[in-house]
Amino acid sequence: MKTILLIGLGRFGRHVAMKLNELNHQVMAVDKVEERVDAILPYVTSAQIGDSTSDAFIKSLGVRNFDVCIVAIGDSFQSSLETTSLLKEMGAKKVVARATRDVHAKFLLRNGADEVVYPEKQIANWTAIRYSSDHIFDYIELSHDFAIVEIPVPKTWNGKTIGQIDIRKKYNINIMAVKAHGELNLSIAPETSLSEDETMLVLGNIHDIQKCFHI
Repeated sequence: MKTILLIGLGRFGRHVAMKLNELNHQVMAVDKVEERVDAILPYVTSAQIGDSTSDAFIKSLGVRNFDVCIVAIGDSFQSSLETTSLLKEMGAKKVVARATRDVHAKFLLRNGADEVVYPEKQIANWTAIRYSSDHIFDYIELSHDFAIVEIPVPKTWNGKTIGQIDIRKKYNINIMAVKAHGELNLSIAPETSLSEDETMLVLGNIHDIQKCFHI
């Protein structure tokens, strides 16, 4: 369990708070709009109404006590940048900031953000890849070159074991899990048998995955 300071309770921040609540983390939520703070109260440990660009307000939060500080502000880049900078100045251990444009990401990283998340771009990439192919059920980009892809077991692999297919040696791709009827099997071994009504989570270079599965 981690202690997390979440600043910005728009749509993105609200979803982050709700997910953190599901994961049983302790969350302090902050926004300058009272209605947003009131709406998030059932999902967080505590909440405050305040201006995160104020030195005095940020100092009052005790940012050094949080494992992670997330700046989820999306409606004002200036506020996001100032908040990110203040958090780092006040000794925050780790600052993760939301960016809406590439140039924003660069400025945030230069001004105190340890990491930047880019939800609109990430969802756009996922949507384009997911729905431009009939063979991909899910897609997680790990870098420009590598990804985890959920893909159906090819008919030619039906009844064969992972050892027989030897996908790692032939294509440098790892089968991480097999999913059947919504159940995920992570206990993968060379003797694991595959069925064409299952899907696989495979990890590898994007070009190798495309080549292997003719995507």
